[in-house]
Amino acid sequence: MTLAERSQTHHDFVLERVFPVPVERVWAAFADKEAKRLWFANETVTEGLVMTAYDDDFRVGGHGSNEGSFHGGPPHRFLSTYTDIVEHQRIIYTYDMWVGDEHISTSITTIALERIDGGTRLTYTEQGVHLDGHGTGVEREQGTAGLLDAMGATLEA
Repeated sequence: MTLAERSQTHHDFVLERVFPVPVERVWAAFADKEAKRLWFANETVTEGLVMTAYDDDFRVGGHGSNEGSFHGGPPHRFLSTYTDIVEHQRIIYTYDMWVGDEHISTSITTIALERIDGGTRLTYTEQGVHLDGHGTGVEREQGTAGLLDAMGATLEA
């Protein structure tokens, strides 16, 4: 790819979910590695996904990573770094996505949790840059919405 073929597309989005469970349960869905694995990077949640690696070190400066492929295609890698964690209130992390050897995006994500009557309000904000023609970010927004819905189903099970 030449310098002239390089591009970047920015896409920011905010998703909100209300879960009928205490904030501590929602928090654990992110903070506990095995609880997170039930809805994030899970083959039964994402059709056609085959995972080959998963790890999550939930602490400031900690890293998350997973790798898998969709329908036998090239490997997709997710590499994250937690930059701010306020227990039961806020999680901030950056992450990069790769397909094969191509870096396709970088994002910063803020997850805010709020106690409300009857449960927890989660506000997910992502600011992303999608590189060199690898999507507009709309696909990422739709995928993230599906992950949050999967987390909600896990929480209510």
